[in-house]
Amino acid sequence: MTADRVEPGDPGGMVEAVLAGDRRALARAITLVESTKAADRVRAEAVLTALLPHAGKARRIGISGAPGAGKSTFIEAFGKHLTGQGLKVAVLAVDPSSRRSGGSILGDKTRMERLARDPNAFIRPSPAGTTLGGVARRTREVMLLTEAAGFDVVLVETVGVGQSETAVSEMVDLFVLLVSPGGGDDLQGIKRGVMELADLILVTKADGDLVPAARRAVADYEAALHLMRPKYPGLPPRVRPVSALAHTGIAEAWEAMAALHHALAEGGHLKRLRADQARRWFWNEMQAVLVEALAADPATAEAADRVEAEVIAGRLLPDAAARSLIAAFRGATSA
Repeated sequence: MTADRVEPGDPGGMVEAVLAGDRRALARAITLVESTKAADRVRAEAVLTALLPHAGKARRIGISGAPGAGKSTFIEAFGKHLTGQGLKVAVLAVDPSSRRSGGSILGDKTRMERLARDPNAFIRPSPAGTTLGGVARRTREVMLLTEAAGFDVVLVETVGVGQSETAVSEMVDLFVLLVSPGGGDDLQGIKRGVMELADLILVTKADGDLVPAARRAVADYEAALHLMRPKYPGLPPRVRPVSALAHTGIAEAWEAMAALHHALAEGGHLKRLRADQARRWFWNEMQAVLVEALAADPATAEAADRVEAEVIAGRLLPDAAARSLIAAFRGATSA
């Protein structure tokens, strides 16, 4: 069944089309999942529930790095390398949203023009919204959709603007950090917490006049990593130089990722990692759904305005205000 034959109220038809690899059906399913409308959420849950048994087989890789590190340029070269190996690649590129207007540029398809035209690649830009960690709230669910559609590798490109990257590591198998060649100066600007999350560090732009700087940066990061406890015993993070322009180090980077992913699977780390991620996902959604329920209840919303005013006036502690609001909500729902 193609996307043209999928009726708006027919989640079963959409499921069949996504499983068949229909790109337009996949795009429409993602739009449905990302919708904030209550009716769409019901349909989205039906689609996701049906597709869940068909997901989970892809290699999930998070790509992060500060602006200017060359994430999009690397991902395009890396994605083309993977499709050249006969793999199907999905790129979930999350763009930063304006806190003032809520708007997002969503320009990754423009930045990855060659990869966007590749029949074995699928690029989906999404706005980060107000979600911390540089990922959208529904990124996990979109990942499941692409896996069910038959993609072998799912790349999640994050905003990478200094927010906590923990959210990214909680949904991928491997966390790859891109850094620009700058030696010790750049090293000072990388937070220890982000480096501790990294399974692989890639020093980008290792070409031309920057080759010596890239080599020094590799040595500096390797030295820094020796001072940190590895995420997995016996599997320390690696540092590799890459150049998307000269197309050097790309194959080696993939070999390092594939070898680490295999080691994680063989050692049982991957199974435990995904189980822990599912647990965290559940509790994150619990918090989000609770906040939505509080906002949707008229009596609780009115009480929220009152206690918020008390907090702002300095007459009530936020913790006490939150507890009183929950108590008011419980009283309203049990009445």
